[in-house]
Amino acid sequence: MDTSLRNDLMEGHAGEHACAVFANHGIETMWTLSGAHVFPLYDAATRADPPMRLIDVRHEQTAVFGAEATAKLTRRPGLAVVTAGPGVTNAVSGIAQAYFNGVPLLTVGGRAPQFRWGTGALQELDHPPILAPITKLSTTARTAAEVARVMDEALRAAEASHRGPVFVDVPMDELYSRAEIAIPQPAPRAVIAPDPDDLIRVAALLADAERPVLVLGSDVWIDGAEEAAVRFAEETGVPVITNGMGRGVLPRGHRLLVTRARSHAFNSADLVLVAGTPLDFRLGFGVFGGKSQPPARVVHFTDAPSQLAQHVDLAGSAAGDLTLVFDGVLAAMQQELRRPAVEPWLETLRAVVSSAVERDAPLLGAERDPIHPARIYGELLPLLDDDAVIIGDGGDFVSWAGKFIEPGRPGCWLDPGPYGCLGAGAGAAAAARIARPSSQVVLLYGDGAAGLSLLDVDTLVRHQLPVVMIVGNNGGWGLEKHPMRFLYGYDVAADLRPETGYDTIVRALGGAGEAVTRPDEIGPALRRAFDAGVPYLVNVVCDPEIAYPRSTTGV
Repeated sequence: MDTSLRNDLMEGHAGEHACAVFANHGIETMWTLSGAHVFPLYDAATRADPPMRLIDVRHEQTAVFGAEATAKLTRRPGLAVVTAGPGVTNAVSGIAQAYFNGVPLLTVGGRAPQFRWGTGALQELDHPPILAPITKLSTTARTAAEVARVMDEALRAAEASHRGPVFVDVPMDELYSRAEIAIPQPAPRAVIAPDPDDLIRVAALLADAERPVLVLGSDVWIDGAEEAAVRFAEETGVPVITNGMGRGVLPRGHRLLVTRARSHAFNSADLVLVAGTPLDFRLGFGVFGGKSQPPARVVHFTDAPSQLAQHVDLAGSAAGDLTLVFDGVLAAMQQELRRPAVEPWLETLRAVVSSAVERDAPLLGAERDPIHPARIYGELLPLLDDDAVIIGDGGDFVSWAGKFIEPGRPGCWLDPGPYGCLGAGAGAAAAARIARPSSQVVLLYGDGAAGLSLLDVDTLVRHQLPVVMIVGNNGGWGLEKHPMRFLYGYDVAADLRPETGYDTIVRALGGAGEAVTRPDEIGPALRRAFDAGVPYLVNVVCDPEIAYPRSTTGV
């Protein structure tokens, strides 16, 4: 690399300055789709010591989804680099998903040359105003000399609580230009301390509760608070329900994990503590119970004050580093000299869990033809290692996964989150294989979602990233088909071609796969997929008349 360091100064082109900043923030992978506007970033990544990994994809959305999943799995910022104009606009959905998920993500966009601005250069578009509503910072680094500073400021913003995506574009002529600058040095991340009085109030509420429930959401993992959450749960004995990347914080089989009793717990609780996730449609908008008894009191733990629910009358709250929140409430409870007497409540919920498991066993072993989608999970569950990474990209089919799959470890579950964006699967699967090279990686596709990113199997093949893909192929948009029938008595715009050969597509792209039409074929096909060592798709033809029994539409 044609650079020199003198008295902490770096001489080089602006792409080299940017990559030096990326390295200081622990970024090891650049997700991209090639474009001449951003060639200097590729040059710098390739000639760095050590080189930065370049993963080039077939659609910019996959680059951003891959970078977002990298951030989720590694808890360091993800990086996507896209070209100007349509490269940036193709990235919007992935950036929006990161915004709603609170994921630290930097997307760098190319930009038409500054000296040509306003004359109609190729792909000339002022990107930052488009991205501003779904980023923490959206700006242009206008000269080569300021690229490093702006990239550093953006990454610091992305990593600060509450985390989120940022966007920076750089005019093409300036990105190619050279300058001698000082590279900003790493600095410790600021930690938000919760208010001690808030912790004391929450401790008193918990000590008085008879039927408390603790909900663990994605920020518990992303904020690095999973060990503190386990300490809190085990010291208090409070039953736990998991949400998003909170799945696996208490591993499957833990005596306090009662996610399968979710409905009963929420309807009967007198106190619900929600940690690291918004009080959105996934949690009844923060209203629990109230049918046969008074509504539960609600406590909200968030990683920053800005995330505390404003639409709910909270009984208590605490905002700040979630490890400090969990440990602080425990310390306050020691001052209270009381613990919630929850053992009878826990045993009630454990009995509900046991009943749910017993009730669902016939579905997991269903012999019906066409195949019941639950049977796929009945065959998959015994094959999963504790550290398997499970990725959901679909509607109805992936809802069954949320019902039946509990990860064995934290940081092993990826889904779109509250934004509900399909098409994230291929990028997330590639990211998981890179971040967890020795783990099983399983991508669960609805056949609708598969159509949005399946061509990026080409990316998995080219970069030698073996993953197992399972398509629940029911020939339709099940999440829309059945509700429309309920509302109107018929459905339109909800059918796909029956029994499409998604496995054939994967084979054509250099991977492997097979179609399954009988229940007894599922298990052997999955075992072949795990043993294949290449991207492998198991295309399971399912009963199109089976709808997931959901209790909420999210509206």
